[in-house]
Amino acid sequence: MGKSGSKLSPDDMQDLEKNTHFERKEIQRWYRDFMKDCPNGCLKKEEFQSVYQQFFPEGDPSKFAHFVFNVFDSDKDGFITFKEFLSALSVTSRGNLDEKLDWAFNLYDLDHDGFITREEMLNIVEAIYAMVGNAMDLPEDENTPEKRVTKIFSQMDQNNDGKLTKDEFREGSKCDPYIVKALSAGLGDVGGNATEKTAT
Repeated sequence: MGKSGSKLSPDDMQDLEKNTHFERKEIQRWYRDFMKDCPNGCLKKEEFQSVYQQFFPEGDPSKFAHFVFNVFDSDKDGFITFKEFLSALSVTSRGNLDEKLDWAFNLYDLDHDGFITREEMLNIVEAIYAMVGNAMDLPEDENTPEKRVTKIFSQMDQNNDGKLTKDEFREGSKCDPYIVKALSAGLGDVGGNATEKTAT
């Protein structure tokens, strides 16, 4: 892919212009920052987690960062490349609601079988609660991860089969803005500052 670290290949640039919500100048700026902090062109899980730690010093974001890393790492090779980074950032920071919900569904669907089970949802919600610590003032029926998951499933699981399809998740999330809000708990900010923070 051209000289390492110098600039994006024309093919990659064209691909990113076509498939993200960023313009050429923005892509070039992101690429410069990314390569400055990740000269080998890859962001490791440990670096990614340390970024989250800086944004959520009161809590323990390691588990949530792990789940988010796995969605950014679309080819599952254990690293986030620039293209993976920018593609995910494009959705989480500038995507429309449906794009964000598809991304969120992939985050919650831990085994990628096309459904979100109660256990998968609980895993993510526990990770979010651990990350934000006591920063959220929650109503009585949501003050534990278990209560929150029970509430989500009672709202979304239309056929009561104990798992959510993408359609159920999408429709339910549109009625419950908290899902998207909690989901993006710092995602835009963290993603947006990831490369600036990895070097520190």
